Amino acid sequence: MEYGLIGEKLGHSYSPMIHARLADYRYELVEVAPDALDGFLRARDFRGLNVTIPYKRAVIPYCAELSDVAREVGCVNTLLVRPDGSLYGHNTDIGGFIHMLRGAGIDPRGRKAVVLGSGGTSLTARTALRRLGAKETVVVSRSGPVDYAALYADHADAEILVNTTPVGMYPNNGASPADLKRLPNLLGVADVVYNPEKTALVLDALERGIPAVSGLPMLVAQAREAAELFSGRDIPEPAGEAVLREIRGQTLNLVLIGMPGCGKSSLGEAVARAMGRPFVDCDAEIAARAGMPVPEIFARFGEARFREMETEVLRDACRESGRVIATGGGSILRAENVRAMRQNGRVCFIRRAIEALPRDGRPLSSASTDAVRKLWDERRERYIAAGDFAVDNNSTLSDAAARIQEGFYEAVGH
Repeated sequence: MEYGLIGEKLGHSYSPMIHARLADYRYELVEVAPDALDGFLRARDFRGLNVTIPYKRAVIPYCAELSDVAREVGCVNTLLVRPDGSLYGHNTDIGGFIHMLRGAGIDPRGRKAVVLGSGGTSLTARTALRRLGAKETVVVSRSGPVDYAALYADHADAEILVNTTPVGMYPNNGASPADLKRLPNLLGVADVVYNPEKTALVLDALERGIPAVSGLPMLVAQAREAAELFSGRDIPEPAGEAVLREIRGQTLNLVLIGMPGCGKSSLGEAVARAMGRPFVDCDAEIAARAGMPVPEIFARFGEARFREMETEVLRDACRESGRVIATGGGSILRAENVRAMRQNGRVCFIRRAIEALPRDGRPLSSASTDAVRKLWDERRERYIAAGDFAVDNNSTLSDAAARIQEGFYEAVGH
């Protein structure tokens, strides 16, 4: 191999996608078992590597030389085979971490910081916080001198919170390593997890008005620095920002919300086809799981059971990446549903004239136009609040589908 990423379990890594856009070398993912690490590194069957959990400290003894940054941090995430065959160890994570904080407007200077986790990325975060002038940094781990009970008992005055654990990472979306209600002084939250784009921890912070960021900007920034080392050429920062926008454009879901009959399903199919993406119709998925159409679910089991099934389907659909997802008209009624949509996507509110909304087969709006208007009055503000952008569907399908795509790419900064 030329270049790549090693770790014990790599899952759905974005690294090959990022490096392919930064340079012209081959970049592979290689899962290495702990008992195979020694043989792999000694074989030197590569030109350069990125290193992730759990090997960022384990690779140090194999390095003939460490960069000043790697020595300062105490872990290595980038290896380069030098002309004499020896290994040079460097750390690009710290630059990526600092870039992530600055981009989110999080300034630790003079602040008390808490770092969740004690592994290699925790060392990176602690070093970065020290460089950035944090007044105090407390490390919290399940088995360390400061555990999670001590966090809330003794360090509830924390102002900056950094998560370096894998809690909340795909496919375990929705889990959070900390209860922000018990940390009332927070001024900034950073989570190194990058899939989903907004972890539960980040969503909690944003809902409280706290500046917060997940790890995708860090991932791209550290990859840009590693690509410079691998390729031997400068890669300007704007190139990294362009890659970040492109990765978001490819990996984030496009989620459609709106009134029953506004055209979410037909528009979703058209947009998914145009974008070359998988399409998920949540009402159709609910019907498939239940083995009966939606009106029958309402008739036999009631709306409450339907809403439970809707939440299950949304949770499963929205944890994945790169999909077009058409939701049911009432999906925005539950806060957990909106959080599921936002974790890994951008939400488009489809607007359509009330008199143009079909009523047949719609359990809550089939009675009359007045029933439709009542439903609209009850839900309008929720649709507006949940949407990242809105598109009118009052002309042709192709026109609305094109504007949905434009709105999505604008929303992801593409």
